Order: sequence, then structure tokens, then C-alpha cells
Amino acid sequence: MRTILRWLLDMVARFTRTLDLPLLAALLALMGIGLAVLYSAGGKSEALVMAQASRFVIGLGVMWLLSRVSPLQLRNWTPLAYAATIVPLLIVLFIGQGRHGGHWINLGVFYFQPAEVLKLSLPMMVAWQLNRGPLPPSFRATVVAMVLIGLPTGLVLLQPDLGTALLVGISGAFVLYLAGLSWWWFVAAAGSIAVAAPAAWFWMFMPYQKDRILMFLDPERDPLGAGWNIIQSKIAIGGGGLTGKGWGDGSQSHLNYIPEHTTDFIFAVLSEEFGWIGVAITLGLYLFVVGRCLWVSAQARDGYSRLLTGALGLAFFVYVVVNGGMVAGMLPVVGVPMPLLSYGGTSAVSLLAGMGVVMAVRAHRPVHGH
Repeated sequence: MRTILRWLLDMVARFTRTLDLPLLAALLALMGIGLAVLYSAGGKSEALVMAQASRFVIGLGVMWLLSRVSPLQLRNWTPLAYAATIVPLLIVLFIGQGRHGGHWINLGVFYFQPAEVLKLSLPMMVAWQLNRGPLPPSFRATVVAMVLIGLPTGLVLLQPDLGTALLVGISGAFVLYLAGLSWWWFVAAAGSIAVAAPAAWFWMFMPYQKDRILMFLDPERDPLGAGWNIIQSKIAIGGGGLTGKGWGDGSQSHLNYIPEHTTDFIFAVLSEEFGWIGVAITLGLYLFVVGRCLWVSAQARDGYSRLLTGALGLAFFVYVVVNGGMVAGMLPVVGVPMPLLSYGGTSAVSLLAGMGVVMAVRAHRPVHGH
């Protein structure tokens, strides 16, 4: 009996050897919260929960596989991975499906959103490119990195998907920031965006995108139309109080006042049913994940791993802030999911894949080479 038990323990130890258990525990807790809120928001639909749970299982499998790959191998595969994610971005422009443009490719079994995968492949590629030379990067290296960021970001804008394009671009910009790029570059980029904003408003933004910005500034100007989302979301958040109305008892979500309550606005359901206590616990878990990524980045022994894991952690933080700010009416509605809470497969799997890369860096220190 002891021999069997020892064998089982040894198998478990080998299976989990490359997993960062504190990070895994936080991710599992977030997934558990996500499934619980999804069950309520989806009208207690077991099929909906099982579909999301199956995606989590796939994501955890990908995370485990990537955690067993050394950063040196990941670095060698990076250009191929980047190129492989550009191709679907071109395909989705022709056969993509979506409410406002084409964001998803129907693969029969599930819908695939190519832009979500960029949140991992783009930081990998920028880190790979910058790691080839000295840091802080030279002018030439910076320009090349900006081209690598601009190409996929521009393709996402063509879908059009402004929110995801911004997040994709930011994930690459974080690598430049961690590489020690001068602040003047970021100031110049912000200035360029400010100068181009009026032209974008008249010639690039779609009508629904303009409505989102106008409703952010004054949702009461169209309370039963474009401003409905923000107004109802804020009512749900305020109605939750300290402890919430109780699991499954949120009036705003169950009476269909909150739009997209299983996807983009699921955080409003969490706030209404679990109150500020539930929000604080969830945000605490998010902050732990971000802090763990940054800690792994600080412990990394090579430039590629340090830049990549740091950028993944900071990008994760931005996803939470953008969705939370959107739901609370502090930012325009941009259609960005809340990590591991919102219903969706590609975003969950790609995010867990990114955490697998972080775990790989943690498990395979030190990495030899430049």
C-alpha cells in the first residue's frame, strides 16, 4: 500500500513539476468564480457552464504543455508562432463573422477569434526581436519592433475591432517599456494619437464606436438607446452594496436589464450578486496573478524571458482595468472580456497559454544564451 501511495505521489510530483502552484491556485479560484457567476448570469444553464468549463480544461492542458517547454525552445519557435497568428488575421477579413464586422472564424465545432491569440504571440515576437541586441534598444531596433506591433494591430483595426486592437498594441508596447525605451517615444506616440484622433473620428470610426464614446461622456443623452448599457451596469454595481443581493438573485441581470451579461458585462453581475466583498476578493486574485508574473519576470535569467513575462503580467492588468472601467462607466465600452470570468473560448485558452509561458520561465531557470 505504501509503495502504491509513494508511486502515486511521485507521479503527481512529476506531473506538477513545472506548474507554479501559487499562480495555478489563483487561476483556478478565478475560474471557479467565473463559472459560478456564469451559472447565475446564464439563467442557471448547466450547458453554458459545461461549455465554458470544457474550454478551461483545454486551456489548462495547453498551459501545462507550455510550462514543460523551455524558454529557449519558446524563443526559437517565436517567429513561426508570430507568422502563424498573422495568417488567420488575413483570413478573418474575408470570411469573418460578427455583429460589427468580422471578428470570428466559424470552425464548425467552435468560433475562433484570431486577435485573441495575438495577446501572446505579439509580446513573444517583440521580446524575441529586442533580445537580439543590447538594451535599451537602438533606434533601428525600436522601429522594427513598432512595425511588428503595427502590422497585426492594423489588421485587427480593419475587422474592425478597436478595443482588441488597442489591447494588442499595448501588449507589445509593454515589452518596449520593460526594455528600457525612453519615455520620449511614448510621449511622441501619445501625441501622434492625439493629433490623429480628429481624423479617425470622421473617417475611421464606425457609427457604433462614436456612440460608445459619446455615451461614455454623457450616457443620459440616450438612456433607452446607446446609453442603456452603461446606465444599467452602474445600477447593478451600486445595487450590490457590501455583501450583494445573493447568488442568483441579481435583478438587473435576471430581468435582462444588463446587456451581454454573460460576456463583456459579467463583472456587473458579480458586483450585484456578491457585492463589494466579492469584487474585492476577485480583484485581489487578479492582482496576485499580475504580481506573480512580475515576480517571475524579476527572477528570470535571460532578456527574452524577463521581457515576455513582465509584459504578459502588465497586459493582464490592463485587461482587468479596461473591462472593470468599462462596466463601471469610467471608460468607453470597447467590448473587452473580463479575464476568466466572461464567457468565451479563445480568450480563455490564450490567456491560460500565456500563464503556461510564465510557468515555463519559472520552472526552467536559468536559461543559457543571450
